Amino acid sequence: MDARNTFETPTTARLARLEWFGFLALAAALTIMHWSAIDWPLFIGLFLIIDVIGYLPGMIAHRRSSDGSVAKIYYLLYNSMHCLFTWTVILTIATVLFGWQWAMLAVPLHLLGDRALFGNSLKPFGVPFEPQVHPDFADFTERYARRPTPWVPQPSDEDTNQAASVDPAGPADHAAPADQEQSLEGSRA
Repeated sequence: MDARNTFETPTTARLARLEWFGFLALAAALTIMHWSAIDWPLFIGLFLIIDVIGYLPGMIAHRRSSDGSVAKIYYLLYNSMHCLFTWTVILTIATVLFGWQWAMLAVPLHLLGDRALFGNSLKPFGVPFEPQVHPDFADFTERYARRPTPWVPQPSDEDTNQAASVDPAGPADHAAPADQEQSLEGSRA
């Protein structure tokens, strides 16, 4: 995955999970090292609250839905409760107000476990709430597996025009123009 190709292949997904697993192992080791200092009711509460607020409502709505669709609020709840940044802010504020608690390790254990063990990260609106292979992703995966290796982009008229309009002051990382994004969206459909 890079700034222009925001997808992961099975190999890069496994490597990302391995990376998350390293951090999970560190959190687990700290939990074991400080086992006797952990406030276990707080630990269990922190571990569970992530899914009680972030996952269970969406899972229930998904199972109750006749076509599996759920409101975007369930995605927002999931993503906010499974966001490392959200919990960094919450735990920082809690530490400032109440002091550090080893029970707070429940949060990285949960979030890193989701990423490392289950491959779960944040949920995009365009896929079912409960994991299923999206037909477009299945098609992409099949086509990507058949690609020539290594893939070398072929210059097109559009690429040549963009190259000619490069800022002489130096390269800049800009988002794709709207017409290019629309053509990309059209090619995915």
